[in-house]
Amino acid sequence: LKSSPSNNEEKEAQTQLTKSDELQRLHSQALSAYQQEDYETAISLLDEILAVCVWDAELRELRAECYIKEGEPSKAISDLKAAAKLKNDNTEAFYKISRIYYQLGDHELSLSEVRECLKLDQDHKQCFSLYKQVKKLNKQIESAEEFIREGRYEDAISKYESVMKTEPEVTVYSTRAKERICHCLSKNQQATEAIKLCTEVLQLEPTNVNALKDRAEAYLLEDMYEE
Repeated sequence: LKSSPSNNEEKEAQTQLTKSDELQRLHSQALSAYQQEDYETAISLLDEILAVCVWDAELRELRAECYIKEGEPSKAISDLKAAAKLKNDNTEAFYKISRIYYQLGDHELSLSEVRECLKLDQDHKQCFSLYKQVKKLNKQIESAEEFIREGRYEDAISKYESVMKTEPEVTVYSTRAKERICHCLSKNQQATEAIKLCTEVLQLEPTNVNALKDRAEAYLLEDMYEE
């Protein structure tokens, strides 16, 4: 303004100043809501700020944290991916994205994101530790699936039992392992065991189509046509 004062520019400057004051106020409110664990309010305030400050990586990371707390991991991923692009060497964002994918049971995407973190910093402790875990799990699942394709059902069962030992905490992996073991038992004509295990899976996931089909096959082997 000092360089070229004119009415139009003064109005424009005044408008921008007012807007920036308003955004700072919203920012304080968002931080305060976050600290009070009122994540829903924090998200709606951050939505308003990010509509204007589109390129702010920190705000996106904060909103991602709120989404995680609110149980909306896929929305958190999209904010963290933006933050990873907006801020150089953002290893933290890649680590968080990888962890979310891992918790959701998407080990392949988790592996590719944690590799991005290690490309930026090969000594990143958290990323390296996660990388070792995901890589091991990924390898076990791949080789179990390879055994199934080759019809080596006993080997596949033992490999999926290893998967459950490798990751006992995240239930999506043990459920998936049980579903695949049930498939192997059914194919191997071990009907009683297959029915028992598929039933376990279906108690957790009543609409699991694979478990329903494999249990049906096992019922056929036992001449239990009604079931």
